[in-house]
Amino acid sequence: MAFQGYPVLGLLVLLGLLTNVIADSPKFDVSSINRTSFPSDFIFGTASSAYQYEGAAHEDGREPSIWDTLTHEHPERITDGSTGDVANDQYHRYKGDVRIMKKMGLDGYRFSISWSRVLSKGKLSGGVNREGIKYYNKLINKLLDRGIHPFITLFHWDLPQALEDEYGGFLSPHIVDDFQDYAELCFKEFGDRVKHWITLNEPWSYVNGGYVTGQSPPNRCSSCTVGDSGTEPYLVSHYQLLAHASAVKVYRQKYQEVQKGIIGISLNAPWFVPFSNSRADHDATQRAIDFGYGWFVDPLTNGDYPHSMQSLVGNRLPKFTEEQSKLVKGSFDFLGLNYYTTNYAADAPKAENASYATDMRTNVTAERNGILIGPQEPNPSHKRHVPIKLEMARSGQGWRKLKINLILLSVKIRSRDSSRQTFGVTESRTSIISTNRSPMSIPSMAPVCWESGSRQGLSVSTSSSLPSLVLSSVSLS
Repeated sequence: MAFQGYPVLGLLVLLGLLTNVIADSPKFDVSSINRTSFPSDFIFGTASSAYQYEGAAHEDGREPSIWDTLTHEHPERITDGSTGDVANDQYHRYKGDVRIMKKMGLDGYRFSISWSRVLSKGKLSGGVNREGIKYYNKLINKLLDRGIHPFITLFHWDLPQALEDEYGGFLSPHIVDDFQDYAELCFKEFGDRVKHWITLNEPWSYVNGGYVTGQSPPNRCSSCTVGDSGTEPYLVSHYQLLAHASAVKVYRQKYQEVQKGIIGISLNAPWFVPFSNSRADHDATQRAIDFGYGWFVDPLTNGDYPHSMQSLVGNRLPKFTEEQSKLVKGSFDFLGLNYYTTNYAADAPKAENASYATDMRTNVTAERNGILIGPQEPNPSHKRHVPIKLEMARSGQGWRKLKINLILLSVKIRSRDSSRQTFGVTESRTSIISTNRSPMSIPSMAPVCWESGSRQGLSVSTSSSLPSLVLSSVSLS
């Protein structure tokens, strides 16, 4: 049942999507595409994360996050040795930023809250930082004054350092209550004006970078100074799911009916295709999908982890209690899927040492017989290879739609209730969102447009620059 006041809504964020596809596809005439080519209820927007954009890292009561700690204590881990102390200085320049957004014709802005800016110590008992609340109120109000919809991400990896120091952050069950308290504070303070909430952004990325490879904070892994890549990734993902579900529960029980908003989560959707036609490689491909996408979406839709993970990880994989399973299952009004690239998957033997990276018993590669799986990302620092098939669809008004058949679209929400499947977009080169209740979208780095009450009508756009857009549509049937 759709919420009152939410018509069919579309979303587009123009952040250079699939530039290689446009560059390699000169035969497609997109010169006639402009804003009027899109449905009138499309929302054009942009997105950011707090540590990358805000700056003012040491001002007005904000305390360090784990990213502050990394960039200051290990500058060698950052390509240019920079920090987020100033970043884009949005904290001081938000008025000008919003002015630019309006001048660009944007209608939505997705940004994340710096947890340690509103709760300096990470928890309510440490006190609420009213200066932090004041800043976000000013930003939200300025956006609304300019007719720009705010979309808030609660956690974009910048965990308060105080919680990491106190109990190990997401390695501890204590994080569930503290995250719920933080989320509820945001609902109370901002929910009268914010109607779109994302609890966690890419929990897989947080786990993989922080606890598998150790390249991102808190920099834990089996080959790091501290950490265990065979156990910690599974604990962290488990508590992320429980923290997410707890926040959704309190929003639904205490705020949603009055505030008329929706809440969900944005997940990675790493995709894989078999390296060969062998049964072993086909099975490896499914395992790779289970260990990435299924790791989070199976609990969210079915209440438990994929069977392949349960079998291969064994007792290192945490188990949901019956109550927890019910809490997590269905804990989203929309499900955002962030898609960047696809790789080949090949069967691999069991490794001697237990690690998330080898538990799936799959070798992943972007090449086969020396040939990349797709066009090389123009930016050499972004080693993305996006296999995509383009087909122009002629309409009475000219070349209006670019039909995109993505391998990713074979992703099915693995829910027993297939009638509740609607897909959209959150982030990156090409992305997808699933809505659990009403056909809504959230802002990020790709577009979406829904047909109300239908599984048809996913629109995925590509752009080589901000003004250059291509409308596309695909069918999920």
